[in-house]
Amino acid sequence: MRQLTATTMSETVPPALPRVLIVDDSRMVRATIVKLIKGRFEVREEGDGEAGWQTLMVDPSIQVLISDLTMPRLDGYGLLKRVRESNIARLREMPVIMISGDEDESARSHAKECGATDFITKGIGTAELLARLDALVKLAKTRGELEVMAKQVMIDPESGLPSEEYLKQQGRQALALAQRHGSEISVIVVEIDRFDALVAKLGRPVVDQLIQQFRAVLSKRVRLEDTVSQTGLAQFTVVCPGIGLEDARSFANRLDQTIRNATISYRGERVEVGLKFGMANSKDDAWQTMTHLLQIAEGRAVQEEAKVAEVVAAEAVASAPLPDFDIEDAIALLQAGNAEAIKMHLPAIAARLMPLLKLIDCELKLGLNAEKVESKLKTIA
Repeated sequence: MRQLTATTMSETVPPALPRVLIVDDSRMVRATIVKLIKGRFEVREEGDGEAGWQTLMVDPSIQVLISDLTMPRLDGYGLLKRVRESNIARLREMPVIMISGDEDESARSHAKECGATDFITKGIGTAELLARLDALVKLAKTRGELEVMAKQVMIDPESGLPSEEYLKQQGRQALALAQRHGSEISVIVVEIDRFDALVAKLGRPVVDQLIQQFRAVLSKRVRLEDTVSQTGLAQFTVVCPGIGLEDARSFANRLDQTIRNATISYRGERVEVGLKFGMANSKDDAWQTMTHLLQIAEGRAVQEEAKVAEVVAAEAVASAPLPDFDIEDAIALLQAGNAEAIKMHLPAIAARLMPLLKLIDCELKLGLNAEKVESKLKTIA
């Protein structure tokens, strides 16, 4: 008798079918759809939007939602709204097909506006429905693979810390949340002082080991909600949601004291390692974009050679001309409903977008008259 091993068992078990949730108050409609997709998809059924929502919450294997528009307790639009506003990524990004009994163009448009991925009528044929479901399952799978890849690039391979780009993304999200809830966010830039002198005295290999040790110390000192990244050869940046400048200074003082108290020697001689800090805060500095908070904090770190220089640096940063406004920051502010913060930057943003606008106008034949727009911008500037 042949022995059944784990390998032979895995070879005989077919792969799991993609799971679809059908939410419709008509048992006949649900049965019809099940009949159309049976054998290609595994199906769960619910008779109203509220029950459908509960099933989505507890069953992470569901990959596509098919929902009727008109149902008791919670209609299709309400269910779709919950899905798209969910804090759970797998729900928020789930493909959703809305179904209706007729070709109602207004219903189709409203469903799309609410975030529906697709819209079908109840008389759809088998081949078309299967093709759409296959495409959406592949879309969900690809999106999941991209998310895994994105998580992999969140970490800088050399430092082992979050990458600088990830730090900026987290900072933008934290800042938007702070603005929404009347909170604040602080940015701390930490640099190893007299770095070039240390390299000249100790040699690069020894200094590299020193940076590695400092990296480990800093990682253990930050809070779970903070994000720290190595943003330069001897520079680190920490984004701290929910704390003011006083707390940021306290953190900097504790870190500075820890490094000063550490026993670092080279060839029997004690090596003094100092730190310099630059800090910025969304409330105190009255900035509403992460780009500028980072620039302010870095500028203050560079200028911190003495107590007096710190005051000079703060005044210099406050009076310095505005750098180029970050397009991503502008989009983030618009999405947060804060158009006022970018109005003064609109001419500069428009000027930067002109090459793209010309290409769009040329390729898509929109009749935007980009040349006239560019000429008008020059008069504004």
